Amino acid sequence: MRSFASLLCLSASAHALSAESLSGVDWRFFAAGGVSAAVSHGYTTPLDVVKTRMQTNPELYNGDVLYALREIIDEEGLDFLLQGLVPTCLGYGLEGALKFGCYELCKPLFGELTPSPFANAILASCVAGGVAALVLCPPEDVRIRMVSDPDYASNALEGFKKRIKEDGPLASFAAAPAMTAKQVPYTMGKQVSFDYFCQMSHAFLVTVCSAEALEEVDGLTPVLAALPAAVLACILSQPGDAVLTQFFKKGPQPGGVLGTVRSITKEGGNAALFRGIKARLLHVIGIIWVQLVIYDYVKVSLGLPATGH
Repeated sequence: MRSFASLLCLSASAHALSAESLSGVDWRFFAAGGVSAAVSHGYTTPLDVVKTRMQTNPELYNGDVLYALREIIDEEGLDFLLQGLVPTCLGYGLEGALKFGCYELCKPLFGELTPSPFANAILASCVAGGVAALVLCPPEDVRIRMVSDPDYASNALEGFKKRIKEDGPLASFAAAPAMTAKQVPYTMGKQVSFDYFCQMSHAFLVTVCSAEALEEVDGLTPVLAALPAAVLACILSQPGDAVLTQFFKKGPQPGGVLGTVRSITKEGGNAALFRGIKARLLHVIGIIWVQLVIYDYVKVSLGLPATGH
């Protein structure tokens, strides 16, 4: 029987990384990504509301997630925890379809760009993250405004109309650099690590299970792989998330993204870039863990190979 170490080496090879991507131009990747992203972001909306309020009004909650939750319910009502649900589902459904689809499309296209399969996967994730950033600008703009200012709009449609009326249909895209600062590291941490963690989990199960048992437990592979992928994605993208929230709260800062980083750290030091990370860690794990598992199961149900196989 092959050793676990040798299987890990195999999982890091170019062949292992690109094998499932040969059919990258496939609507099923886009469909699975859209379904998984809409569901996972939709049901975690209350956590995102708490996280956003803690970032936009840090002086009110002292970094305490439970205190923030109680205060929001007392002041705004329980239904406020679903503020921004519609733009969240619409925006992230489309974003998920394009992010997963573009990533799978780009992996085989970029497979020979460098001698390193890992570097090629990173480049593919950067493209996918850039596409996702553009798609998310309008719905995230409206969502953050609705959460940070309860009086901004009574519903998503009114929020979109008001935003367009205020500054025009392209106004939200001014946030593209800030959104990219969040989405590119987020996508790298999620997509690439999920590929590798799935390969490692599958290799581990191969070494400890018989062929019969492997058929029964191999469905656990995405469950095992999605958790570390979620944690990594959250940590890598937290500074970008703080920049994005600051952008939508105060508008463009002199110096662009770096200027916004300087503004945040000037007020609260480097720790300010990780303000709200407790709530966001719960939020992101709740999103990505479920999202990646749903994505893998949906694409398998549509006839595509499981991630890591």
